[in-house]
Amino acid sequence: MATFTSYDGTELSYREAGTGDPLVCLPGGPLLASTYFGDLGGLPATRRLILLDHRGTGESAVPEDPETYRIDRMVGDVEALRVHLGLERLDILAHSAGANLAMLYAIAHPDRVSRLTLITPGTRAVGFPLTMEPIRAELLTRSEEPWFPAAWEAFQRAEEGDESEETWTAIMPVYYGAWTPAAQAHAAALPADEEKQEIHFAEGVFTPEATIAALATVELPILILAGGRDPGPTPERAKELADLFPKARVRFEVQDGAGHFPWVDDPAAFGALVAEWLAG
Repeated sequence: MATFTSYDGTELSYREAGTGDPLVCLPGGPLLASTYFGDLGGLPATRRLILLDHRGTGESAVPEDPETYRIDRMVGDVEALRVHLGLERLDILAHSAGANLAMLYAIAHPDRVSRLTLITPGTRAVGFPLTMEPIRAELLTRSEEPWFPAAWEAFQRAEEGDESEETWTAIMPVYYGAWTPAAQAHAAALPADEEKQEIHFAEGVFTPEATIAALATVELPILILAGGRDPGPTPERAKELADLFPKARVRFEVQDGAGHFPWVDDPAAFGALVAEWLAG
């Protein structure tokens, strides 16, 4: 592990894997440690991955001020990492909730980003609502799965407001293309910290109208990769996000059969697609 000091004095950590041009990887969750990335479908064969542990996660220190878990404040962490690495511009890969951070960083520092790779991206920054209906629809396509009865019962509890870890653990299989042993092991290693997540997405951290207006001016090359079976974002929702970049050189792809973690569902397909994109 390597470390650097962020804008507020908090010591943050990152792992490096592979050789080649650096690719800064921002985890989702929100606030998951970067270990859940694994080797991202073999990307270290062609790129030097810089896998950031967000503040208070993994090997990174807990900040003195809990308010710095706010996503708008964590833009400063990404900039501090860039300065520490001595890079003029960052090539960024971001997953899920991390895509919100990547977009906010690109808006705040447009001259410091060379390329964005957004994997099953979160859409809170642009105000797209998160609803239960896509989860319901995807669950119903899997009614023959052995895990379905427990997941369906948990989903009904979630609709009634049950946000417990037990409930969402039961629903978790729907976020993978298939509930394989690899998917089960991956899901078991996903920790949750509801208190930090609430601060991360606190009221006022997003200004969707301003963000959408700013994204319309972005001219970067951008890959948006959706999972064909992902209930959040669905491919349709991810395409709506792609359409918010009219001046960018956007490539939109759907990995068939994949859920929210496409490098787990089909590492070879994910790695080949993303490596080809990064090389181009």
